[in-house]
Amino acid sequence: MRTIVSNKFAPITEKKLDPITNQPTRMDESQIKKLTLPILAIITLLSLGAAYYSYAKLNEFKKNPQKLSQDEVAAVVDQVKQIMILPDGEQPTLATVADPSRLKDQPFFAKAKVGDKVLLYANARKAILYDPVARKIVEVAPINIGNPPPIAPAAPAPEETKKK
Repeated sequence: MRTIVSNKFAPITEKKLDPITNQPTRMDESQIKKLTLPILAIITLLSLGAAYYSYAKLNEFKKNPQKLSQDEVAAVVDQVKQIMILPDGEQPTLATVADPSRLKDQPFFAKAKVGDKVLLYANARKAILYDPVARKIVEVAPINIGNPPPIAPAAPAPEETKKK
């Protein structure tokens, strides 16, 4: 024999149905008030988390301002390493092409576009123009840094005539 146990103290709630669509009606004010606090708490926690993350990143940047540029150099070097062999034991100087029209008179930059990266290896005396969008090397050229050609010594100045 089966017995049915009912809880006499549990409130019986009936969902109100819309008479036209026969669908449950929208939430009433008491249901909205019950959900408002948890939703605001979640939004507050997410905002505090984002603020803390930003604060931590800012402090990290203040401690080592060069880290951002070092990370960019490392990322570009890793991409170029997949295409060609790079000089060992040297950290390149990285430059970004901002206005190729100003560089068009130089043959190395003839095919350069905005956003292209230039890796300069001073010890290896190499310059590499890299297109990060197409992931292709556009140009490689030797560079001449420092050591200008020797200048012939100037002729000695004529001695002034001594006044007697």
